Amino acid sequence: MVTKITTEIHIENNYYLSSKNNNNAIDLAGIDTIPLSEWFDTWLNALDDSLPQANGYELSLRFTSDREIATFNNQYRQKNQPTDVLAFAALESEVVSPLELTEFLYLGDIVISLDTAYRQAKEQHHSPVTEIAWLASHGLLHLLGWDHPDDYSLKKMWQKQAILLKLVEITD
Repeated sequence: MVTKITTEIHIENNYYLSSKNNNNAIDLAGIDTIPLSEWFDTWLNALDDSLPQANGYELSLRFTSDREIATFNNQYRQKNQPTDVLAFAALESEVVSPLELTEFLYLGDIVISLDTAYRQAKEQHHSPVTEIAWLASHGLLHLLGWDHPDDYSLKKMWQKQAILLKLVEITD
């Protein structure tokens, strides 16, 4: 069903970890080599049965710092702390019928803190690319209506994420 996925990538310039130690600077050069659009296209094709019908899908992906994501987290979730990923779904209301669609269906926005992603990658003993994939797939599932209000729901979501990651050849 998916004919094209458009992914808008925002990367801050001169990005550094919140830490004052410059030895912890994040090298963003590798971010450009991550096949994010291909990942989302693969994932959306795999999730096709659960998607509203559309000519294509669009989402926005923003990489940011702990400082900025904490601002968003406080503003939208009333939690005054950084988090790893936030998703702002555009599909909260009913979707127009496929016959009326002439544009791509906008799914929403995903925001990932690179500070937290790199920290979690180190804690989990896997690469930052694996962590970014994990967070991006988690954000996508949120855009599509998945939630985890309890441990059971969270485990189901993690299982779905593991399946999505295998599709893009990321295993850990």
